[in-house]
Amino acid sequence: MPEQSSEARVPPRWFIRTAWTVYRAIYRITGGRAGLRRPRPDRWGTLRLTVPGRRSGRDRSVILAYLEDGPDLFPLAMNGWGEAEPAWWLNLQAYPDAHVVLPDGPRLVRARAAVDGEERERLWARWRETEAELDGYAALRSTPTAVVILEPRS
Repeated sequence: MPEQSSEARVPPRWFIRTAWTVYRAIYRITGGRAGLRRPRPDRWGTLRLTVPGRRSGRDRSVILAYLEDGPDLFPLAMNGWGEAEPAWWLNLQAYPDAHVVLPDGPRLVRARAAVDGEERERLWARWRETEAELDGYAALRSTPTAVVILEPRS
């Protein structure tokens, strides 16, 4: 296995924010017909998550990259590898019941963080399969990156 670079480089913050803004605009302009995709073995998928804001209580939506683990979906709370926790993850910690839209339709979910240990390591390894520089990117943050599990609920 090739050695991974400890000098992972992420694009500038303005570029990351602009890219996700464009992605959300594509979803909105096409009425949801474009912008979401299922994950493949070599590539993450995208979903739309809606959760109440922890301060306002108003619904907030975001497009996230995710992978699947059986019926569960699992994004990383990485905030473009910036230092702060992403707002959507802070909102889910306050209101764990949320709504996601996938390419094949909507789903109600309940969020939780993967516990430290086997579960987190197994899911992190799955992300590493699609993102070769994952550990280098995570090292840019001073705190561990949460692996968020979105479990189906009725």
